[in-house]
Amino acid sequence: MVVGVCHLDIILPEGSSLKGKRQVIKSLVTRVRDKFNVSISEVGGQDLWQRAQVGICLVGNDKRMINSSLDKVIDYIERMRLVEVIRTDMEFLNFKYDEV
Repeated sequence: MVVGVCHLDIILPEGSSLKGKRQVIKSLVTRVRDKFNVSISEVGGQDLWQRAQVGICLVGNDKRMINSSLDKVIDYIERMRLVEVIRTDMEFLNFKYDEV
């Protein structure tokens, strides 16, 4: 089993209030979750108007497939133009289980 974790630092250039930011982040999270069936959540910067940190997680059997899927998620987020992605970090965790 492979777990892919992606951390995004994003800027909301139009952010002028926390309420507006929450609406944008909620829209982003819902659209990404519905399109790609990944776990996604705001994980940092909740008190900042124009900055946020988003975590995305995907589980599967093949690291290349997970890497490709997370790349597609990032590309989709950038093409939506709701936010500007300023940094991405990806990590892959491998778990091996003995068959019983």
